[in-house]
Amino acid sequence: MTSGRHEVLAEAGPTAESARRPVDPGPDPAEQADEARLRPRRLEEFLGQPQLTEHLHIVLEAARRRGQAVDHLLFAGSPGLGKTSMAGIVAAEMGVGLRITSGPALVRSGDLAAILTDLQPGDVLFIDEIHRLPRPVEEVLYPAMEEFKLDILIGKGPTARSIRLDLPRFTLIGATTRTGLLTGPLRDRFGFLGRLDLYDVDSLTAIVLRAAGILGVAVDDGGARTIAARSRGTPRIANRLLRRVRDFVEVRAEGAITAGLADEGLELFGVDGLGLDKVDRAILEALCVRFAGRPVGLVTLSQCVGEETDTIEDAYEPFLLQQGLLQRTPRGRVATPQAYAHLGLAEPATGHGPSQRLW
Repeated sequence: MTSGRHEVLAEAGPTAESARRPVDPGPDPAEQADEARLRPRRLEEFLGQPQLTEHLHIVLEAARRRGQAVDHLLFAGSPGLGKTSMAGIVAAEMGVGLRITSGPALVRSGDLAAILTDLQPGDVLFIDEIHRLPRPVEEVLYPAMEEFKLDILIGKGPTARSIRLDLPRFTLIGATTRTGLLTGPLRDRFGFLGRLDLYDVDSLTAIVLRAAGILGVAVDDGGARTIAARSRGTPRIANRLLRRVRDFVEVRAEGAITAGLADEGLELFGVDGLGLDKVDRAILEALCVRFAGRPVGLVTLSQCVGEETDTIEDAYEPFLLQQGLLQRTPRGRVATPQAYAHLGLAEPATGHGPSQRLW
C-alpha cells in the first residue's frame, strides 16, 4: 500500500444524548492489535478458499497488466470468513490506498459524497454490511460505480440545480452477510461476486499454526487441529479460541499447546467438541427438554434463552442448521435426533419430534 495513506472509518459524530451516556470501553485494544496482526496481507498468505483466491488472482493480474483499477467486487459470506481481509489484500496487491466504512455509518448521501471526492486514482473503497445502506445513499453509488460521476444537488425548491463532478477511477468492494437483502440494481453493478464458504478443518489447522507463529505461541499439530475442529468453520473464531487456550496454558499449565491441553482449555471456556457454546446448547436444551421436541416459534425461543431474535437467526441458527442439529419448519424450530444424541438425551418416543411430518 502506498505510504501516507490511512484507513478511514466513517462514523457519525457524537450527539448530545450520546454524550450523556456512559462511555463504552469497546473491544480490548490488545485483542484488536492481535487481530490486525493476524490478517493476511497478500493473496498468497490467505489460507483456504482456493477457488476464490484463484479467481481473484486472475482479476487482479489482468487489471495490473492493463494498468487499470480493479473492477468493483462484492464478497458475501458469514461473519469472520475474511471479507475485510480480502479488501485489504486487493489494495495491497494493487499498491493503492484503502478507505473503510460501513453501510450503517453512511446515514446521509453527503457522508458518501465526502468519501468519494477524497479518493485518489485507483483507490479501494470498502463498504462493510453494504446491504444496510440507506436507499438515498445507495442511489448516489449508481453513477459513481458506472460512470465515475457524482451528482450533487445545490439549493432547494425552484432554484435548486444539479451539478455533476468527475471522480477518479476507483474500486468499490462491498461485503455482505445477507446477499438477499441487496437490491438488484446495486448487485448487478459489481463486476465480480465472490462467496466465502465455511473452512474445512485442514485449512483452519493451517490458519491456527500461522497465527500461533505470529503470536509466539507454542502449539503442536494435535493442539492446532483440536482448536480448528471447534472453530465453527470460521478463522476469526479459530484465532479467538487460540488466544483463550494460550491464556489457559499460561495460567494452568506450561509448555506447548497439545491436543489434551486444548481440549481441557476449551471445555473450561464452554466450547464443546462440535464448537457449540453456552447459547447454542441453551437453544438445543430448550427445544429438547423444555418443549420436549414440539415445534417452537422464534420469539418464544429467544425469550427462553435470553437473546434477541435477530441474534439467534444470524449468529446461532446457521451453524446449528449446517450441523444438522436443528430444523426450521412452518410450525417452528425443532431439534433433530443428532441434537438429542449430542446432549446425551433420549429422543421422545411420542410427540412432535423432527421425524414427524409437520407440513
